[in-house]
Amino acid sequence: MRFGPGVRAYSLAPAGGASIDLVKYRRFGRCNFDVSVFSLGGMRFQESWLRGAEPSPASQQNLESTLDLALGLGINHVETARGYGTSEAQLGPALARHPRQRFKLQTKVLPTDDPREFEAHLEESLRLLRVDYLDLFAVHGVNDGTAMARTLRPGGCLEVVERWRQQGRIGAIGFSTHAPASLSLRMIATGRFDYVNFHYYYLYQDNRSVLAAARRHDMGTFIVSPSDKGGRLYRASAKLRALCEPLSPMVFNDLWCLSDPEIHTLSLGAARPSDFDEHLKVLTLLEESAPLLAPIVARLEAAYGAALGEDFAQRWFEGLREWDELPGQINVKRILWLRNLVLAYDLLDFAQERYISMKPDDIWVPGARAEAVDDEAMTAALPDSPFRDQIPAILREAHQLLYNPKVRPQP
Repeated sequence: MRFGPGVRAYSLAPAGGASIDLVKYRRFGRCNFDVSVFSLGGMRFQESWLRGAEPSPASQQNLESTLDLALGLGINHVETARGYGTSEAQLGPALARHPRQRFKLQTKVLPTDDPREFEAHLEESLRLLRVDYLDLFAVHGVNDGTAMARTLRPGGCLEVVERWRQQGRIGAIGFSTHAPASLSLRMIATGRFDYVNFHYYYLYQDNRSVLAAARRHDMGTFIVSPSDKGGRLYRASAKLRALCEPLSPMVFNDLWCLSDPEIHTLSLGAARPSDFDEHLKVLTLLEESAPLLAPIVARLEAAYGAALGEDFAQRWFEGLREWDELPGQINVKRILWLRNLVLAYDLLDFAQERYISMKPDDIWVPGARAEAVDDEAMTAALPDSPFRDQIPAILREAHQLLYNPKVRPQP
């Protein structure tokens, strides 16, 4: 495996007995510090998604145990967001139990129309986290043109963040996004961000151009939710588990991501201390990743081609426009991707959870489902797709496969 400049390995024997041979750190781009290849994400160990809810003692103890283990393992990056319910309020007292120099802290705040409101939210986040500065701050959910304008316009939210950096209250500035690559590339091209939080996994490689652009700008790269949004890998199908042998799907995906030295850290949204167990297996495999990954990737690609047909498997995404340019605002690209994952890897639970969450006004899972497809209009709207004549029928088939009203949408 090739490591980027600034990567160092540390021997570590954490409290509790289990020994980790090598905990890896990578230079986090121009943020100018070494980040552990795993970060502790704060989205799933909180008491409640309701901000202001009172956490139970058991919830707080679980969070503190999870944090303690993460820091003990050498994880040096802790991240959360204003939007994660009680996460900031619970992390504040938990972090206060540890020396500040042991961790880099990131939170995220959604941009607003009124920068004064945004700044008030930022102030509240620091108060809840019980810190007077943030090592990293990301503008949260820059997922569409509205959020981008609120962030970048003169007098907008980014100017607030840049002023805080001048005052020494913020270190590195980034943005987090679920947007199509084209919007992320526009954000990166401004040159005003030091790092980017984005989605990129074996099962979702649309943001390869974002990774390349971040590299050109020497930005830190933070991969969001590799096991959850990367395919609900903690509940992977039997077929996917078999294809990934001798690794688990989680270990395979971690290893696939980290085999690229330009990916600096993966966010592990641990809900409990035991959630680290499977990920930690990766640390001893990094230097032998190529011979481990090659046969698994070959099997995954073969299964994909066999399920979809080789031509469709290689070209299904060509000429597909974004959902807001298509009739009925149907998110064709996302629907075909989910349908393909079900046919190739039996990831029905994951695909149905993502599909039921879709709607045009949802900035996190945008676009309409394929509940009503106008064949003529859809075909006309996709002149550059080699499968434009087939897509309306495929969308109807996908809706039958993916729509399950009993499934609860997931964040």
